[in-house]
Amino acid sequence: MTRLFGIAGVQMSVERWNAHATIDKMSDLALNISKSFPWVNLVMFHELVVPGLVQFVTPEDKDWYLKNSEAIPGPLTERLQALARKTHKWLVPGSMWELDGDKMYNTAIVISPEGEIVAKYRKMFPWLPYEAGTTPGDQFCVFDIPDVGRFGLCICYDMWFPEVSRQLAWMGAEVILQPTLTPTSDRELELAMARANALFNQCYFVSVNGIGEWGGGRSTIIDPDGRVLQEASTNQTFMTEMIDLDHTSRTREFGTLGLAQTLKQLRDSGHKFPLYEDNNLEKGSFAELGALKFHRNINTAKTT
Repeated sequence: MTRLFGIAGVQMSVERWNAHATIDKMSDLALNISKSFPWVNLVMFHELVVPGLVQFVTPEDKDWYLKNSEAIPGPLTERLQALARKTHKWLVPGSMWELDGDKMYNTAIVISPEGEIVAKYRKMFPWLPYEAGTTPGDQFCVFDIPDVGRFGLCICYDMWFPEVSRQLAWMGAEVILQPTLTPTSDRELELAMARANALFNQCYFVSVNGIGEWGGGRSTIIDPDGRVLQEASTNQTFMTEMIDLDHTSRTREFGTLGLAQTLKQLRDSGHKFPLYEDNNLEKGSFAELGALKFHRNINTAKTT
């Protein structure tokens, strides 16, 4: 018996700075996918799609971020929960700004077909120094889909830290879902990292990006052997793929391409990694890197 599971990754533009209009658009797309592809079990969107964020553009309303941040659950998540119930699909609606006391998080949620929020993940590695106003999360997140398997969540820049995906794999994730939002020139590097994360952890890796001024597209689905199953264009589109979580099990059992049983060897090696012990990240050559900060133009002449 195989553990087949249909995934749709939606690559879309947002309604600029307008959360409710963007959710309207998300709803239309999810309903169309549900009708046209009834075998799809989960619909996924990109990072910060819910508030209608546009990167590197300052909203005219200085209070926009505060107005578009809310506690979870809240009015925006209630609309998304209703959408999951209407489509009767698992829903990963990208991420949104979550307000918790005086702190703001970049948070992804998972909603069941019954409309229940079953998981919540706060981005652990905001893109510093550009996301300095975002509080980092401190909890890894996996969730189970009954009779299918275990999924893990990371958000955008988290992928640049291989420790995140490795931790999710150690927690049993067979599929890692990564909503992202990047219009920058490093998307080619991220596609390489998506394959690397899948290979190193012998699991599926699904990266869904926005488009236009909101993102550079090229969403992708990678299988546990590092094969690119799909790579989207830079236009509005969606990917649909039937994955088989037994593929993850087979790869971890027999090795990548039947060759490398890496997770088993890591488990059995007995090696210790001093880098991760007793706050050693702050020591060694890392201590010489200097502060993480915005850099001035080094060609600007000094004034006296």
